[in-house]
Amino acid sequence: MAKPTGSGALRERLHFQSRAMVDDGYGNEQAGDFATVFTTAARLTPIKGSEPVIASRLAGVQPYIISIRSCVAARAVTTAWRAVDARNPSRIFNITSAANVDEKNAYIDMMATQGVAS
Repeated sequence: MAKPTGSGALRERLHFQSRAMVDDGYGNEQAGDFATVFTTAARLTPIKGSEPVIASRLAGVQPYIISIRSCVAARAVTTAWRAVDARNPSRIFNITSAANVDEKNAYIDMMATQGVAS
C-alpha cells in the first residue's frame, strides 16, 4: 500500500460517523442515525473496482484505502462506522477494516467501499 509521505498527501476531508444508541421508549436500546464523531484530513487511494450482482441487479462497487493520521479517535474506528466526504456528502464509504499497518502509530489505513448500502 502506498503510504502518505507527509501532510500534503492528505487532500480529502472526511467525517467519520458511528451510529448512536437510542432508547426505543420501552427500555431497549437500538441503533439510531449516524452522527459525526470527528472530521480529519485523509488520503483516498482507489483500488480496482467490481460489479457484483446484488438482488438480481448489477451494482458498481469501488473499494478504497483511506489513510488518516493516527489519534485516539481514529484508533476507535470499527467496521460499524462509515466515512462521509465533507465536500460531497453523497460520497459515503463503508469501512470494512481498519489497521495500523506500519505498527508505528503514525497512520491508520482503512479498507472501505463506496457504492454499497450502509
